[in-house]
Amino acid sequence: MRPIGVVRSAEPDPPRHWSVSDLEGELRIDPRYREALADICPGERIVVLFVFHRSPRFARRHLTQVPPTRNEPRGVFSTCSPVRPNPIGLSVVDVLRVDGATLKVRGLDMLDGTPILDLKPWKD
Repeated sequence: MRPIGVVRSAEPDPPRHWSVSDLEGELRIDPRYREALADICPGERIVVLFVFHRSPRFARRHLTQVPPTRNEPRGVFSTCSPVRPNPIGLSVVDVLRVDGATLKVRGLDMLDGTPILDLKPWKD
């Protein structure tokens, strides 16, 4: 897989989950894919698939982890931990503006520089 773009945000410590985030930033999509952004409009929500590019390499000891909101170990697949066998993240963001190949969004829980793998529509 190759990234289609990158996240840009001025916040060095974003919220840990999109469902509790009001952080605004940009999804800067490679201009080669600009046409693929057709029909994405302000007011919509979209799913962002991305790479946890700063996470440590996954090892067997990460099969269970203690989430920050829990006091007991949980299987990694029942958590939103960025330390995963395949470091793929999923967030849902609100589209505020579309400017060429850049989407201004709200609800970021990703670090500045995060590689974007794909965008998909969100249907409530």
